[in-house]
Amino acid sequence: MSEVGGYRAAGPAAGIGGRAPGRAPLRAMLAEARGGVLLFGITPPRLSASPEQVRQIASVTMARLAELDLDGLVLYDIDDESDRNPAERPFPYLPTMDPVVFEARHLGDWRRPVVVYRCVGKYTEADLRNWLRSADASRMLGVFVGASSGHKAVHTTLSRAQALHQEIHPELLAGGVAIAERRDEHLRLVAKQRRGCAFFISQVTYSSDAAKSMVSDYFYACRELRLAPRPVLFTLSVCGSVKTLAFLKWLGVDVPRWLENELRNAADTLAESSAHCLANARDLIAFCRRLGMPFGFTVESVSIRRAEIEASVALAGELRALIPGD
Repeated sequence: MSEVGGYRAAGPAAGIGGRAPGRAPLRAMLAEARGGVLLFGITPPRLSASPEQVRQIASVTMARLAELDLDGLVLYDIDDESDRNPAERPFPYLPTMDPVVFEARHLGDWRRPVVVYRCVGKYTEADLRNWLRSADASRMLGVFVGASSGHKAVHTTLSRAQALHQEIHPELLAGGVAIAERRDEHLRLVAKQRRGCAFFISQVTYSSDAAKSMVSDYFYACRELRLAPRPVLFTLSVCGSVKTLAFLKWLGVDVPRWLENELRNAADTLAESSAHCLANARDLIAFCRRLGMPFGFTVESVSIRRAEIEASVALAGELRALIPGD
């Protein structure tokens, strides 16, 4: 299977990324803490990809996104996270293109906002300053990601990057990551909010209980501090193989033991995980609506396998039907 996942490459279409009328733009939805946001997340091509491969990947990506009623596209910034876990990494670390470069050079036909991740530790302060000065706040949003462990050497710390954002380009709507598995994560979210984070995107969610506990703690901490909680977008990702399951666990994702057993023994692991993602979504939607917590979803699609890509597209379509615009 080719890196483009077996999809037939299609020529670029003008204005790709249309949305159903009636919903506010992504920036307004997040700034005003509205619910119902739906994003789709991808990784840029590998650095080793040839120019022709990059063009083909971009063309196929645009064709895939044209099917979806999305509020925006997420471009992940990949970093080597081997310091987080001494165990052997199930998949090798392969450097990818800078998401800002990939978007600027190859996704020009995408007409919706783009949420760009920045693993700030691998950039110098000068690099971040240059990016912040040039970022178009009318269509780009940022997510600042800190080091994968406390002992990793970094060029710029997360708190410093957040300070630079406030100093140089506060108009750029910026968010942060939320990791439900971490102890006292709600306190981290409050601290990030006070440093300018307008929204949060979670790590891949396979345990709705962990996600609900984090959101509940954050919601009531905000109430106690008289802060308005910021939207939390839960990341869902299908799992098509036991190896992918092992990678999720290596990354620190909480996969309940009963679910791990189900996925390992399922006749169709991908179908089983897709059904679980949808069940998790329904659980989180009901919980957040009852709580009064602004929420949304990001469907993460980083596999190169056609079946997993198609399952991710189908999941995004089903999610939009569940949250047409809360």
